[in-house]
Amino acid sequence: MSYKFVFLPPAGERARSLGAAIQAAVSGIEIAYGDDRDQALAALPGARAAFGTLDAELLAAASDLEWLASPAAGPPKGYYFPELIASDITVTNIRGIYNDHISTHIMAFVLAFARGMHRYFRDQFEGHWRKGGEGSPSTYLPESTALIVGVGGIGAETARQCKNWGMTTVGIDPRVEEAPEGVDELHRPDALDRLLPHADFVIATAPQTPDTEGLFTAAKFEQMQDSAFFINIGRGSNVVLSDLDQALREGRIAGAALDVFEVEPLPEGHPLWTAPNFLMTPHVAAAGPYLEDRRRDLLVENCKRFANGEELVNIVDKANWF
Repeated sequence: MSYKFVFLPPAGERARSLGAAIQAAVSGIEIAYGDDRDQALAALPGARAAFGTLDAELLAAASDLEWLASPAAGPPKGYYFPELIASDITVTNIRGIYNDHISTHIMAFVLAFARGMHRYFRDQFEGHWRKGGEGSPSTYLPESTALIVGVGGIGAETARQCKNWGMTTVGIDPRVEEAPEGVDELHRPDALDRLLPHADFVIATAPQTPDTEGLFTAAKFEQMQDSAFFINIGRGSNVVLSDLDQALREGRIAGAALDVFEVEPLPEGHPLWTAPNFLMTPHVAAAGPYLEDRRRDLLVENCKRFANGEELVNIVDKANWF
């Protein structure tokens, strides 16, 4: 079945590379590129599929649209606006292409905390030699528990890697029905408060949804063990930074690591820059090879499926943004 597919602005060179791959794989498809808004408004009538970001005006012009491919796994807040949510348009995202890279980044944080690197790095920068020896503080991973909030692709791969180090893994997820390989226990989100006091590592991989925004506040950190570590690579909006800073400074938790933040870049002078036992990276957990290949292959696969009337991969629950 032939159909029209529009790349929404700004289309650019990546869009043309993706378009060429789609045309090579799907016979009869018509590709249009919206390099700017006017081009997109002109191209959308008659289009049954599109890639990119819509707004209310573009959506109104897309009267025949059936499928929207999001360019991100978790696009910025506002991508799922009320008119799009209420429409019959199916939205897909690109979740799954980052699983190995991000889970490796998480494990780098886990291992750093387990071996005290968060203290030794700061000592190095300050020119301070800490008294060492066999009695130096460490966390023995085979006797520790990782509580993973969100066990989709990234969380499930993180659990599998945690198991390689002998850890007990407990997962929380609102949608996953059966525990993925590597997850010892699977619970629903309403179990979070009950499980927090038993975790040595709390690892948040959850996307930004109406239920996860501002999830980790002072109340959650107070429930954690004072020997526990908190790691977030999901969405920055899910953690209240001022509450995390206070928890670190008051010793409510043993340490924290973030790759994502409520505000990016983290503002100059923000107290977290100097918070004790804190590690940070500047939203780089997804970095790694083959991402363009994976993004292309996923989009091409869905274009084939759409042409054949088959179910698409990575369909989004629009009301919950993921």
